[in-house]
Amino acid sequence: MGGLVVVGVDGSASGLAAVEAAAREARLRGAGLRVVHAFFWPAMHVPLGPSPVGPPEGGLRNMADRLVREAVERARVTAPEVEVSHVVVTGEPLTVLESQSRGAELVVVGSRGMGGFVGLLVGSTAVHLAAHGRCPVLVVREQPHEGGPVVVGVDGSAAGEQAVEFAFAEAALRKAPLVALHAWTTWNAPLPPPKDASMPYANPPGALAGEEERLLAEALAGHQERYPDVVVEHKVVQGGTREALIEASRSAQLVVVGARGRGGFAGLLLGSVSQALLHHADCPVAVVRARGGQR
Repeated sequence: MGGLVVVGVDGSASGLAAVEAAAREARLRGAGLRVVHAFFWPAMHVPLGPSPVGPPEGGLRNMADRLVREAVERARVTAPEVEVSHVVVTGEPLTVLESQSRGAELVVVGSRGMGGFVGLLVGSTAVHLAAHGRCPVLVVREQPHEGGPVVVGVDGSAAGEQAVEFAFAEAALRKAPLVALHAWTTWNAPLPPPKDASMPYANPPGALAGEEERLLAEALAGHQERYPDVVVEHKVVQGGTREALIEASRSAQLVVVGARGRGGFAGLLLGSVSQALLHHADCPVAVVRARGGQR
């Protein structure tokens, strides 16, 4: 048995979709699966047992046990060969799942939960866990496009290095092609040295695009050597990163991004590109933080 995949459940349809995705991930990795439910009602000092006038199987504690049993059964149907365990932990969901992520190689959550507000496309637990989790976090938004590629956003940043590594590993596990997408604009592209020192801001046509293609090739070089069986498409586009990745998600089975990128602001744990994908991607999204939480 390999590592451990953790999935958070709350009784919602989104949570059950996350269980199925987590079971598939555990099967691919040869890992165990742990179904986790954060039981925060004891902190609210409300009665947990059945009502004196209600059925004996009622009550909040019994409800928690039922939804965990349902999730475990869904996981076993999805991937019968995976060893499934479960735990009900007293605490707030984000705190519980952040703690569980310390010993996991992947945490899976649904994009919306029982506590979602009308008008919000992604629940707060999914967004905050992507920023604070101690391992990669897979947020199940829409069903993956079977046969589609794994797409990874590459920006050349040190923080994005782990996202590229994770994407290669996922593509290898899924036996899927990998699309390495790098988007640039004249605002975020580093200027190459000018050919004519008397014209410090002049560069030949195509110089910026050439530099961006070189950046992408360098970011992928070592990973391609480690995963020689993964077929990689280099895709450099001029335009916004968010828009390019959202467009690519329409035919992908997974999009992988770093939690922070080259344009991140100090103090923000989750960059604007990651946020945009969590809200608008048409497939599951994996958010990968730099090791040790470095940004």
